[in-house]
Amino acid sequence: MAIVLGMPGVDGLSEAVGVLREWQYDEAPMQLHPGDLGWFWRFGAEATAAAVRTWRRDGRILAIGLLDGRDLLRLTTAPDAQRDEELAQRLVEDVTEPERGVLPAGRVYVEAPTGALVQDLLFEDGWDGDEPWTPLRRDLTAPVPDPGVRIAVVGPEQVHARTAVHRAAFDRSTFTDQRWHAMAAALPYADARCLVAYDDLGNAVAAVTVWSAGPGRPGLLEPMGVDGEHRGHGYGRAICVAAAAALRELGSSSAVVCTPSANAGAVATYKSAGFQQLPERRDRRRDA
Repeated sequence: MAIVLGMPGVDGLSEAVGVLREWQYDEAPMQLHPGDLGWFWRFGAEATAAAVRTWRRDGRILAIGLLDGRDLLRLTTAPDAQRDEELAQRLVEDVTEPERGVLPAGRVYVEAPTGALVQDLLFEDGWDGDEPWTPLRRDLTAPVPDPGVRIAVVGPEQVHARTAVHRAAFDRSTFTDQRWHAMAAALPYADARCLVAYDDLGNAVAAVTVWSAGPGRPGLLEPMGVDGEHRGHGYGRAICVAAAAALRELGSSSAVVCTPSANAGAVATYKSAGFQQLPERRDRRRDA
């Protein structure tokens, strides 16, 4: 059967999330996670559906991509299809030709798991490596220590603090209370938690969202941020420790996160919270 490129529509998002859950396992390279769709869902179900692409053969989804912005496709495949030649060739054709409705002409990027054949074929087709990213992982077999600061699980009463910390941590952020509610109403958030850390004076100083992919599977931190006025006091480490504890309570086998390698402070923060640094990865970039 031929491979078919499609868009799931709002009604098909639950299938895409379910498939991504099944594809997560501890030995896997860093890849698209159901939490990535959950975080994107802050823009609404219709926008999320419009940003998702699926590739099927004989009805089975073999690859899922998320257009995280107009020029970046975050792509992963079924574990048994990472070296599937027919699939990899079709993926390259679809991301290369703008009329296929995946990526536009000009400079674009593809994120794919390390070791996937599509990475090799894109390189052979003239796509260069982009800036390095650092994945990190923390095993959750053993209990997680107390983070040492007050942590609140975000409900409707803490939404404003959650979104305010995020905006204070990330320049040009557009995360609002309304967008939090859109995210929290989405399917992936049923197995997610937002956490806020407070200092001794009661100020909200750091926040994180954690996403479970189900018991026995790796959970994701996306995003984590510390208010710029409160950095340098260990709150980043504390919220990451709290995130690991929350994922362990949700049944996750490990906690994973990925950050630009150039952000040395973030890498150091995750390592201080017990995350192990893994080999760097690079997106593929086409300049023209």
